[in-house]
Amino acid sequence: MQLLLSFFADIVLWLEKHMLTCPSRKFLHIDCPGCGLQRSYIALLKGNIAESIRLYPAAIPILLLFLYLLTHIAVRFKNGARILTIGYIFCALIIVVHYIYRVTTNQILH
Repeated sequence: MQLLLSFFADIVLWLEKHMLTCPSRKFLHIDCPGCGLQRSYIALLKGNIAESIRLYPAAIPILLLFLYLLTHIAVRFKNGARILTIGYIFCALIIVVHYIYRVTTNQILH
């Protein structure tokens, strides 16, 4: 068990050191609507759900939607496509509302 926890901690540390750079943030010094997603998932891997939601509110719904998509591919739920479409719209709304909030509170400039 100790070895497994150590391996998991090493993966999280590796992810923290090798995060992708956002081209918008790098060249324009402005966050894009996707900025914060990687940090949010790392916080989630560390077990910090509140921090994950603060960094990127759509991260958990996107993860749940992805897991549902994989299950739907394997099982073929009757209304799976409709549920996925609603989930995509829901996630997109969260992303847009969060980005508008960040723009109006001047949190996108670096």
